[in-house]
Amino acid sequence: MTSATPLTTAQARRKDQRLEIRTTSADRELIARAAAASGTDITGFVSEHLAVAARRVLADRTGFVLDAEQAAAWDALMDRPARDVPSLRAFLERPSIFVDE
Repeated sequence: MTSATPLTTAQARRKDQRLEIRTTSADRELIARAAAASGTDITGFVSEHLAVAARRVLADRTGFVLDAEQAAAWDALMDRPARDVPSLRAFLERPSIFVDE
């Protein structure tokens, strides 16, 4: 019986995929200057910042973080009884156009 060897951090983060993008000369120069100012190369800079941007986009779709005051306000909103909106109720009671009856 063989056992799986756990991956080291270096192995888990090994770059095995290629991402190619096209950009303007001005944007490439801007990115190169920012990478140099950060003390990294363009690949590392772009990869790190794209991953951060991707996490932000996905976080907006999968969850959110609230501080204590915001959480209390959210809880207060969620604890309120639902409002009766007659026009919405009428709309939802109409037969669906997507269902044959």
